[in-house]
Amino acid sequence: MSHTSQDTAAYVATLMAIDKTALPTDGGEHFNRLIFARSPYLLQHAENPVKWYEWGQDAFDRARSETLPILLSIGYATCHWCHVMAHESFEDNEVAALLNRHFVCIKVDREERPDIDDFYMTVSQTLTGGGGWPLNVFMTPDKRPFMAITYLPKRGREGMSGLMELLANIAALWRQRPDMIDRNCQGIMEALESARKRQDQHTTPDLNYVTEKALGQLKKIYDPQHGGFGGAPKFPMPSYLLWLIDQGQTSHPEALEMALHTLQKMRSGGIWDQLGGGLHRYSVDRLWLVPHFEKMLYDQAMLARVAVESYRATGDQFYRSITEDILAFVEQELQSKEGAFCSALDADSEGVEGRFYLWDKGEIDTCLGPDAELFCRYHAVTDEGNYEGQSILTASLTIDEFCGQHGLNPGETAGLLERCRLKLLEWRERRIRPLRDDKIITSWNGLMIGALADAGVACNKQEYIAIASRAASFILTSLRRADGRLLRSYLNGVSDIPAFLEDYTFLAEGLLELYETTLDCNWLVEARKLAEEMLHLFRDSDSGEFTLTGHDAEQMLVRISSDHDGVTPSAFARTAHVLYKFAWIDDRQELLEPARAALADALGKLRHNPLGHLGALQALTLLGSSPAIATFSGDTDSPEAFTLNVALHKQAIKGLIIRSEKSPAPPSLSLCCHGTCYPAVSTVDELEQLLEKANSKSPLLPLS
Repeated sequence: MSHTSQDTAAYVATLMAIDKTALPTDGGEHFNRLIFARSPYLLQHAENPVKWYEWGQDAFDRARSETLPILLSIGYATCHWCHVMAHESFEDNEVAALLNRHFVCIKVDREERPDIDDFYMTVSQTLTGGGGWPLNVFMTPDKRPFMAITYLPKRGREGMSGLMELLANIAALWRQRPDMIDRNCQGIMEALESARKRQDQHTTPDLNYVTEKALGQLKKIYDPQHGGFGGAPKFPMPSYLLWLIDQGQTSHPEALEMALHTLQKMRSGGIWDQLGGGLHRYSVDRLWLVPHFEKMLYDQAMLARVAVESYRATGDQFYRSITEDILAFVEQELQSKEGAFCSALDADSEGVEGRFYLWDKGEIDTCLGPDAELFCRYHAVTDEGNYEGQSILTASLTIDEFCGQHGLNPGETAGLLERCRLKLLEWRERRIRPLRDDKIITSWNGLMIGALADAGVACNKQEYIAIASRAASFILTSLRRADGRLLRSYLNGVSDIPAFLEDYTFLAEGLLELYETTLDCNWLVEARKLAEEMLHLFRDSDSGEFTLTGHDAEQMLVRISSDHDGVTPSAFARTAHVLYKFAWIDDRQELLEPARAALADALGKLRHNPLGHLGALQALTLLGSSPAIATFSGDTDSPEAFTLNVALHKQAIKGLIIRSEKSPAPPSLSLCCHGTCYPAVSTVDELEQLLEKANSKSPLLPLS
């Protein structure tokens, strides 16, 4: 059944509200087995005529007993091309008849099961050199893959083969040439095993060489006109930007300029929601004009971090305003009623990508009246539009630049544009909204908790810290099993999927940042528990290396490393960072060994592909240096202690370790770095003088 013409969010909510106690296990006449799922993505397919299963033993038992191949289809709730393929094929009775007769069909939400997605995406990359979503994998009942495809139309067109023809060919091949399929499976598994064994994991590369190589590669692909890296499509790449800001504050000022220019261009383009704040997922062009309209929680967390670091590096209020706008969007649009953060907003509404965000000039004229002319001039809105006859709002000039060109008063113009923004935002709220995926994912919440805590101390805004604290409390109390085991996600109740390494390490890091911001040792205690569980659940007792999936959870056929930075940081690199911090906070130098072991998979790859492993490069650099240890003493709960902490965090200090020793005395701070411990200070002026003195004594202390 197609629901593209109605409000997808309301549709999913309706399915969630159905009393399922009377339904048979196969979903009955109107549904398939996905009606029992909690994932919004799976529920979107619950009325498909395809007899979908969730990933689980029932599906594999049936495939074995009936000797049928499996179609595994992986996607996520806000994936545009997943919607397109569902509408064209999985909602189609003819396709469903073919699938139901010849295959056992399994649907997986990649956000719930990143382990399944990582493994079969690696298969796709091995077979085709690429991947994406929807990811459709054909495999045997014992989970061995023999073919992988992404989107296909129902029928072949424009040189692209069609799904119907492919399904018929695979069904025939399965019956007539099982030996060929078995050889294909065997070859794929051997290729995966071989790739695993080829990895050079023995020696740490020359970090100076790798740093220069990474910087050279980024300069080569940098777009000096429009910012960003490479051509179309163009992604924000926060891992690049954070590393460049870091480099720009030491010995490469041009690195900082690349990052700042990129952030400026994104903020002025259509990838930025000029009304509601926040960034869309990527731009389909190199100008940052036309976005893919999804809004993901992890993007907001990572880009808020980029904006905070840009503000620290420059002191420019422009970057602070980006931080505040992103976090205002997150609080308004992605915060759940429990105080944690939902996963994403869909790109589509009413079956059309971007409809919620696009404008006709006449609609703006009607809403804004006489103010529309100035608003449209500033945001480049025309009768012709800039996207399929409609306009995506942009802001290519700052208000000061715009007013300078047009002889306007900046203060008055800024006020008028803000009033217009609020009016149009209210007007937009009358539209059918895109689906919000209300799934609360532990790892992504960890990223946002850390971003909020850091922004709270960088921008001196206690409200950010309060929001982060509320989210952290919910995760710690509601996403755990009775035995304390952290779980992956929550939606109308906690999932039964054990948390992965990224969940543990991103949450531990977020809690550490809450501790560093608030000096509240309760957050430190919780982060320490997670770090200890990480060592127990994810570290191999023989090799000392870490795995992405816990020893107590379902394992894929071959261990896949996935140690690179993607849209989220490498879990291995962040694990090393967490363990590094605890080695110095708790004075446990033995933790530096597992911190280095977490980076083992990345060592050989750093030489050849440093841009994919910048997180590991940063962690290795930290592990090769001594930290700067700031110890707060006295009444660490006081406003005076927070004021000192804000002053400390105004500057970027690499390897900064925070210790807190609470006592009834007035608050003070002492700093030890590069073999020298300085006398304690108790005022902001004294702290600023201390930091200046420390930096003049040793330029190796990387203060901006």
